[in-house]
Amino acid sequence: MRILLVEDDDLLAQAVATALTKQNYVVDIAADGEAGWELISVCNYDLILLDVILPKLDGISLCRQLRQSGHQMLILLLTAKDTKTDKVIGLDAGADDYVVKPFDFQELSARIRALLRRGNTSLPPILEWGSLCLDPSTCEVTYADIVLNLTAKEFSLLDLFLRNNQRIFSRSAIVDQLWSAEKDPPEENTIKSHIKSLRQKLKAAGANYDFIETVYGMGYRLKALSNEQKCQKDQQETDLKQQKTLLATIAQQREIFKVKVGSRITVLNLAADALRRGTLDVELRQKAEQEAHKLAGSLGSFGFPKGSLLANEIEDVFQNLKSTSQAKCFDLDKLLIKLQRELEKTPVEQIQNLLLVISNDRQVVEELIKEAENQELQVKIATNLTTARNIIPSLNPDVVLLDLDIHKDSLKLLTELSQRSATLGGTPSPLPEIPVLVFTERNNFSYRVEVARAGGRAFLQKSMPPSQILESVSQILQQTCITEARVMVVDDDSQTLTFIQQSLEPLGLTLKTLEDSRYFWDNLTEFSPDLLILDVEMPHINGIELCQVVRNDPSYKFLPVLFIVDNLNTDIVEQIFAIDADDCISKTAKNSQLITRVLNRLKRT
Repeated sequence: MRILLVEDDDLLAQAVATALTKQNYVVDIAADGEAGWELISVCNYDLILLDVILPKLDGISLCRQLRQSGHQMLILLLTAKDTKTDKVIGLDAGADDYVVKPFDFQELSARIRALLRRGNTSLPPILEWGSLCLDPSTCEVTYADIVLNLTAKEFSLLDLFLRNNQRIFSRSAIVDQLWSAEKDPPEENTIKSHIKSLRQKLKAAGANYDFIETVYGMGYRLKALSNEQKCQKDQQETDLKQQKTLLATIAQQREIFKVKVGSRITVLNLAADALRRGTLDVELRQKAEQEAHKLAGSLGSFGFPKGSLLANEIEDVFQNLKSTSQAKCFDLDKLLIKLQRELEKTPVEQIQNLLLVISNDRQVVEELIKEAENQELQVKIATNLTTARNIIPSLNPDVVLLDLDIHKDSLKLLTELSQRSATLGGTPSPLPEIPVLVFTERNNFSYRVEVARAGGRAFLQKSMPPSQILESVSQILQQTCITEARVMVVDDDSQTLTFIQQSLEPLGLTLKTLEDSRYFWDNLTEFSPDLLILDVEMPHINGIELCQVVRNDPSYKFLPVLFIVDNLNTDIVEQIFAIDADDCISKTAKNSQLITRVLNRLKRT
C-alpha cells in the first residue's frame, strides 16, 4: 500500500513515516500542499494523510481540489482543530475520516487499516458472517434468508461490525464512526438501546441473542464463528507482533524527537525575550506561533500530553498579541517554564505492560480497570478459565491476576502458568513463566501454603483497595523486567562508577565496571551485557568511538546503549543519537532518574 503524508512538521512527519514503514507501507512525505499536489500528479496513492494547516495550499483546499479533479483515493485528515465545524468542513470537502492532533500512533495506525479495508470501490461486496448477509448496494439484511427490517442506525452498526469483524468497538468508537458529523453525540444509553434492538431482531430471525457480544470492560463485537476460531487466533498473533513492532518504533522515534525539539523551544524563548524588551517583530512572532502550533500537535503523540496543552496556550498568547504588557510577559514566561519542566520528565510510555485479570467479579474488575487507566497499565479480562487458556498464548501477558474464587480448578491454572512447560490449551509450550498474583476472599493459612506451592507470586485480598492490588502488580513487573539483567559501565571517573553501582546493584542487576576503555572489547565479549552505559569523554578511546565499534559488529548491533554525560548540550546529544545510541542522561541526574532510564531500556530488550 502506498501512502502520501502531507505534513509541515518535519519531526512528526518523519516519526509517522517511520512507524508506517515498519508496518510495510510505502510512504512519501510532502512538506506543503503544493508539493503534495505535485506528488499526487505523478504517483498513485492508496491513501493520503493530510494535515489541515499547511503552507502554500491548506489541507482542506487540497482535499477539495483532489475530489474536483476526480481523484478517488482515501483521505485521512490530521487536524489540530477539534470543533464540530472543522470536522464537518473536512468531511464535506471529501475526506473519508479525520484524526485530531495530538494523536496516539496506535489509533492512527488503526484508522489507516480501517480505511484501507473499506477501500474505495463504488459497489461494495456483499458482507457475510455465518448465516447473516448484508448487501450494501441494496441496504438489505437477511439472516438464514429471513429479511431483517432495520433502522438506519441499526444498519450502520451492523455494517460497521461486519467490515471490522475482528475488532472490539467501545461506545466512544461507535459514536466516532457513526455520529462524527452530527451536532451532538448521543448519550451512552442510546448506543445500548441500538445494540439491544439489533440483537432482538437478529434473535427473532433465529440467531443467538449474543450474536453481537459484549466484551466486558471494552465494548462490542461480532461473536466468533466456531470454524473461525483458528483464523482468529492466527490473526491475534499477527496483530500482537505488529503492535510490538509499532510500539518499539514509537519509542525510538520519541527519543529522536526529544533531542531535536530543543530548537523549537529556543525559538519560543527568543520570542519571549524580544517581547520582554519590546523588540518582537512580526517575523519572529509568526515563527514562534508556528513552532508552538507544531509542538501542540506533536508533544502529546510523543508521550507529553500536558506539553501539548501548554504549547496550545503559548500559541494562543502569540496569536492574540495585540499589545505588550508586563502581565502578558509574565504569563508567557510561566508557560515556557512549565513546558520546559514537562519535557524534563520521563514521557508517558506508550509501551504498556499487559495485565490479564481472570475473574467474574464484576465490581472488583471494574474498579481495577479504572485504577489501571490511572497507572497507564493495559488490562485484558477473561471471565472464566477456558477463555483464559485460549487467549494466553496469543496475548502473552506480562503478568496475570487470578481470582481463586472463580472455579475450583483455579490452582491448576496457577501451576500451568508458573511452569509454562506444562500444556496450555492442549499444546506443549516451553515458554517463559508468567508471574501470577492471586486474589481471593479466603484468608486461611493452609490455602496460602497451597498458593505458594503452586507458584503464586502474591496472595491478595479482594477487600484491598484497587491501588494496593495494582501496586503489587507493579512490583512484580519491575522484578520481572530486571531478572538476571547484566549491565556494563565504561567511565574513567571512579566517582561516577561508584554512583552507578550504588544506584543499580540494589535492584538485583549484575554490573561490570571498566575505567580503561582500551580493554573494552575483551570485557564486552566475556561479560555479554544486556545494556551498555558509556561516558563520552575518555582518554585513549572515547564513548562515541566505542558505540561505533559496537554498532559495526553483527553480534552487538542491537545492544542498548545509554550515554551518561557531563553536559547535555545540543552538539553532544546530536552526536550520540547520530551513532544510533538509545538514550542519554546527565551525570548530575538523580539516582531515581538513572534507575528509570535503565529499567526502560531493559524492558525493551
